[in-house]
Amino acid sequence: MEEQQQYRQKSHKRRFRRALIIAVVVVVLIAIVALILGLTLRAKSEHDTFKQVFLSRCEASQSNDCPKVWSAFEQAYVSKDPCTVPPEAYAPLLEAAPFTPACNRMLFWSKTKDVVHDFTDKRSCHVTLEDTLLGTVLDGLTWCGKEGSKETFTSGCPEWAYCDNNPVRSFWNKASASYAEVACGNVSVMLNGSILTPFSPGSIFASVEVKHFNPDVMKSLNVVLVTQEKVSNCTDASLKDLQKQLAKGIAYSCQEVPESQVEECASDPTIPCGACW
Repeated sequence: MEEQQQYRQKSHKRRFRRALIIAVVVVVLIAIVALILGLTLRAKSEHDTFKQVFLSRCEASQSNDCPKVWSAFEQAYVSKDPCTVPPEAYAPLLEAAPFTPACNRMLFWSKTKDVVHDFTDKRSCHVTLEDTLLGTVLDGLTWCGKEGSKETFTSGCPEWAYCDNNPVRSFWNKASASYAEVACGNVSVMLNGSILTPFSPGSIFASVEVKHFNPDVMKSLNVVLVTQEKVSNCTDASLKDLQKQLAKGIAYSCQEVPESQVEECASDPTIPCGACW
């Protein structure tokens, strides 16, 4: 009788251990499935949200080719290591949505983004890269792909300076070069006169755009040196470097303009565009 009782106790313990092991395995499997599902849903959420923003901005710009533009855009970086996307990867995108020259109205900038876009948002005197279809759609956004994935990610992407060929940096380099290539007539650039080096060698304007100005279609470059707290002026050494770097045949001029004057012109539509600076 005692032996039967001991056998039943041992048998019960074995069943309990098996049940416990099975329960642990089930919990682990559920956790793994939940993790995989969560990551998948997150990726789809990032992808779908980004695509929705892209297409809504595109459609707001009254483009009829938004699905075509999206397709050309995502092919540049999807399924790729986010540090191996060169500027040329966006060539098909620029072909799908080429820049339309706005002769005598094209405006470039460096270290003056806020004042420039406050001006162009209120007045149609000038057109910047960010006012074009692609510029409007992608300004302020972050995106990247990952090897083996067809999704678009907006988190975990490399910072601008982390690697040269990251998707965001490469897009703006390619777009800036292409926009500069079609700059025509009398072109302006708004630089910051409140810093020591208005024409900074590391800026996109200096390292990309100036090098792509075409003297066959571009007549002149007018530097608008915007000053809030005057640190530099039109005789600054960096601006002399800018003048030297311009292709032969492109005339150069420079004006020192208080930021308050630009803001006043932006807010007063009765002031003619030509009188803003």
